[in-house]
Amino acid sequence: MGSEGGKKIVDIVAEETWVGFRQREYDICRRFSKMDRSVIALGGGTIRYAWNRDVLKGSGVIVLLTASLRILADRVRRQDRPRVNPGTSLEADIAILWKKYRHLYYGGADIAYRTDQSKTVEQEAGEIIGKIRERGFSPREQKKKSHPRPGDREPLGSFGS
Repeated sequence: MGSEGGKKIVDIVAEETWVGFRQREYDICRRFSKMDRSVIALGGGTIRYAWNRDVLKGSGVIVLLTASLRILADRVRRQDRPRVNPGTSLEADIAILWKKYRHLYYGGADIAYRTDQSKTVEQEAGEIIGKIRERGFSPREQKKKSHPRPGDREPLGSFGS
């Protein structure tokens, strides 16, 4: 997202609020879902929104990358991301989101893979490719539902990262 808009995520949220950020994210998901033979890395909030899940369904294999709370917090800390739950520690923020949305993360994924097992990126990529081949890669044949997009009929409080 940063390279798309030339701004850091924390600056986009500060200037455009979470609604503006989520609209940008949705537009990117729509554009990228039409690409062939690509790997698209999404942030942790993307899959929580029905409009993003809808445009991504049928576009390819969705892999959920998981890790321990400590590892996730270390990774997010390096990215200078704004908190969804202001006034909480980064670890508490992630834990709250995971507890509330875990079902969406797993429900939206075709494959889940742990990334905190002291493997190289090359090893992890090879294992993920193996899992995709085991499943016989083919985009999911699911009818896309129509959900409100960012800013449509949704209360502002529901647009946190």
